[in-house]
Amino acid sequence: MSISVPSIIRPRAAAKGVRAGSKVEQAGRFRAVVAWAIGLVFFFPVLYLVITAFKTEAAAVVLPPSILPFGDGLPLSFTPTTENFGAVFDRGFAPFFLHSLVAVGISSVLIVVLAVPCAYSLVWRRGKRSYDILFFFLSTKFLPAVGVIIPIFVIARDLKLIDNLLALVVMYTAMNLPIAIWLLRSFFDEIPADVMQAARVDGANLRQELQEIAIPMIMPGLIATVFICLIFAWNEFFLAVNLMATRGATVPMFMISFVTSEGLFWAKLAAAGTMAMLPVVVLGWLAQKQLVRGLSLGAVK
Repeated sequence: MSISVPSIIRPRAAAKGVRAGSKVEQAGRFRAVVAWAIGLVFFFPVLYLVITAFKTEAAAVVLPPSILPFGDGLPLSFTPTTENFGAVFDRGFAPFFLHSLVAVGISSVLIVVLAVPCAYSLVWRRGKRSYDILFFFLSTKFLPAVGVIIPIFVIARDLKLIDNLLALVVMYTAMNLPIAIWLLRSFFDEIPADVMQAARVDGANLRQELQEIAIPMIMPGLIATVFICLIFAWNEFFLAVNLMATRGATVPMFMISFVTSEGLFWAKLAAAGTMAMLPVVVLGWLAQKQLVRGLSLGAVK
């Protein structure tokens, strides 16, 4: 009597927690519960921020805090309201949002245009000083922004760029360009050498190597890099508050307007924070597959 191979493999797969017909190992219940618990602990501040955005100012400071939006009849519950979001819009949130969108969007495009060919050349057109160039890019992150804000302010003033979005575009590009180059360099380095050599044997020039072979192969990593740079620029506050006033003020500057001498408007601040993080959350959700692939690219060969 012969025994088929699948009947032998299936019990072993089940014993190891591998679903039949799948190569993905399934975690046990205990590990799944622990993973969910850890995830909820890290996600709770974000959840509490969103919940606070739907409270009144009086309910936002009540201790113990209410977290259930089911009305006042139940313990730890409150009656939700959307008046905080209306107050945020009435205070002029749209121009600040537009300024952040323009500065972050243009700087992200510039980072891609500059970082992709630079990282590619440092891997596949490597010269004698390639490692020195990489160290130079890394060295630009050694000094904190507060250490160079005075010369930056003086240069921006002399160029008449104070309260001008062009100053933020330049600073955000310079701030994130070294990070993008280092990340993209690691992604380009994962491309098999045989693929590039075969392209050159077939007569591909530099532009074809980059556009038709290298970039499509590292596209998840490129998206992850752009997303990381976008988050850093979107949340940046120090340069914006020192170089901008009114015409170029960004979302982080808008949020501090709820911190006044009269007190902290927690509910309105939470509503502004919820609206500020919403674009990044939406982009991350839309590109989640590419982000997971990009952030794990090169982890396993």
